[in-house]
Amino acid sequence: MRDTRRNRKKRQERTGNRMALVGITFVVLSLAVAINIRGSSLETKNHEYQVRQEILSRQVEAEKERAKELEEKRVFVQTKQYIEQVAKEKLGLVNPDEILLKPAE
Repeated sequence: MRDTRRNRKKRQERTGNRMALVGITFVVLSLAVAINIRGSSLETKNHEYQVRQEILSRQVEAEKERAKELEEKRVFVQTKQYIEQVAKEKLGLVNPDEILLKPAE
């Protein structure tokens, strides 16, 4: 009788150990799947961020070029040549030594 109790108790322990092992295995596999899914979504976000960074880098370069052009224009606007150009184009003025020729109608 003692042997049957011991055998039964050992079987119950083995069954309990197996259930614990199955439970732990399930948890580990669940974590592995969750990490894999999260990793793939992070890779997707990383790719999106790299594309966005490239676009922003191009925009920065374009704005630097634009700033350079604006600085050149600011310097040109302060020159005598610019003042003469505006006077001729917008105001129709000419220098005293220039002859203005108009086409015949």
